[in-house]
Amino acid sequence: MKKPARMLLFISSILLPFVVYLPIWKIELDAPQYPEGLSLQIHANDIRGNVDIINGLNHYIGMKTMHKEDFIEFTVLPYIILGFSILFFIGAWVNRKKVLYFLFSAFVLFGVIAMVDFWKWEYDYGHDLDPNAAIQVPGMAYQPPLIGFKQLLNFGAYSIPDVGGWIFIGIGLMLLTGVILEWRNSKNPRSVLSILPLLFFLHGCSLEVKPIQVGRDSCHFCKMGISDIRFASALLTQQGKTYPFDDLKCLLNYLQINKETQVKDIYVSNFSGKHELVLASQAYFISSPSLGSPMTGNFAAFVDKNELIKNNQALAGEEKTWESIRQ
Repeated sequence: MKKPARMLLFISSILLPFVVYLPIWKIELDAPQYPEGLSLQIHANDIRGNVDIINGLNHYIGMKTMHKEDFIEFTVLPYIILGFSILFFIGAWVNRKKVLYFLFSAFVLFGVIAMVDFWKWEYDYGHDLDPNAAIQVPGMAYQPPLIGFKQLLNFGAYSIPDVGGWIFIGIGLMLLTGVILEWRNSKNPRSVLSILPLLFFLHGCSLEVKPIQVGRDSCHFCKMGISDIRFASALLTQQGKTYPFDDLKCLLNYLQINKETQVKDIYVSNFSGKHELVLASQAYFISSPSLGSPMTGNFAAFVDKNELIKNNQALAGEEKTWESIRQ
């Protein structure tokens, strides 16, 4: 191996043991009765967070209680992670290209198996319900999302990697970089096929805003049901959460009060066409009292400048930029 690939393998061996001590995955639950939210943090050898509260709530709908003793994974996972760390160190010491390819493939396979096992646990947890539960909703299952957002009755469930999980993904990226660097110097182009599984996995981990569902979603600020998609907006956090709002005014008020929110992107609904969510920074705005938006923000957003001009002829409003609205 060339020096860069060897160093990446060595750095991976140093970083991986931290995954044993840091939370790997987290599931956060939001509901009106729990404005501060509830969370589960999944470690390599434990499950932490608001476990007792969630177990108490789940009892009413017939879901099993969670205890770390019920998971054999918590017994073997730390040893597997530390085993990979040792193998990475040996691989850097042996300094053979084929060893790098083998370790990368094994690491990706381990990641895929771990995600499948996690999905299976979520499936059993959400579908195997007590038929004598106090609250029963015919046909309803409570499987949390593998990654991303899912609405479960009045709870919004967010499932994303935690610190240890991002380290794990970062190590995968470093190994991928090492494989690419070695492949570029290799006479065997078929070796690039080994990087495809991780590419698909990373694609699935991208953070995206969730579409707003009229009649089902409620404004994250005023708690009113979203009934007019033309004025809706959304906030995407750095953690991958989507907060819907029924009016741009509500979103701005929320940001004014919650200044600690880690914002990734802000989206607004396109006033014309299919009312898709578009980046606020790329939209054109009209402000007019005649719009009559739900919370009297009275802003209309357009993805196309010509649509703004056409609508403004009827609305007689004032053109605005996103920068001026945020101020």
